[in-house]
Amino acid sequence: MKTLRYLDNVVTLTLNAQKCIGCGACTQVCPHTVLAMQSRKAYILDMNACMECGACANNCPTEALTVTPGVGCASYIIQSWIVGKEKATCGPGCC
Repeated sequence: MKTLRYLDNVVTLTLNAQKCIGCGACTQVCPHTVLAMQSRKAYILDMNACMECGACANNCPTEALTVTPGVGCASYIIQSWIVGKEKATCGPGCC
């Protein structure tokens, strides 16, 4: 998903591997294949592809994943698609 990026290393996604029970729900709901499974645990495969939608965190039964939806530059990308780049704005503390 290299085309869906604005700035690298600004995503709020975090994974607590100790809380992960390996159910794989996060990998099934992530629209950009940010997460994958290895040795019966989830891991972050491509952090910068995360659009901060919150699907992974909302579907994690152990709260091993956290993300603050709509705050990073993903919000800017989505707004630029909807309203046009010149009218889009990043969230607080971004850009």
